[in-house]
Amino acid sequence: MEKNNLLNSAEDKGIIRWVTIIAIAVPVVVAILLFMPSKLDLASEWVYFLPHLNAVINSAATVALIMGLVFIKKGNIQLHRAAMTTAFGLGAIFLVAYVIYHAAAESTSFGGEGLIKTVYYFILITHIILAAVALFPILLAYYFGYTDQRAKHKKIVRFAYPIWLYVTVSGVLVYLMISPYYSF
Repeated sequence: MEKNNLLNSAEDKGIIRWVTIIAIAVPVVVAILLFMPSKLDLASEWVYFLPHLNAVINSAATVALIMGLVFIKKGNIQLHRAAMTTAFGLGAIFLVAYVIYHAAAESTSFGGEGLIKTVYYFILITHIILAAVALFPILLAYYFGYTDQRAKHKKIVRFAYPIWLYVTVSGVLVYLMISPYYSF
């Protein structure tokens, strides 16, 4: 019988160590890229397409996450795994595109006024905080699911899934709200 502890084996401890390193390194790198004084010259205007692509990727990830939930509720583990692997892969592609864009392009300021500005910044701030926090439980949940450690997977997913779903949905909302202010 599996213990109530998430760290049952030396292998799990090693994976958790790597997950922790990645979950800390990624937000630090993103913060550095967002606040670095000069952007990288990637010799092309192609990077300005990336926010639009990222909105599509986040939308597709949202659909994959919802389908993953539907599949597991119906007991279809194979389709659940496929949907969650799709969401995980889309998240990885999103992250690469996001890093490239913010390494090369200045951030766009929101131009709305009044209540909509408050709503925008509430969604943006909660999105940023939860995106920074989400990576650890998402990676852990994916690892436990991939290695068929179902009890551990279920325990982590209770937290990881709603955070991940909120981050994908709020990412699209932030994009829709700021897109009229893009200068490209």
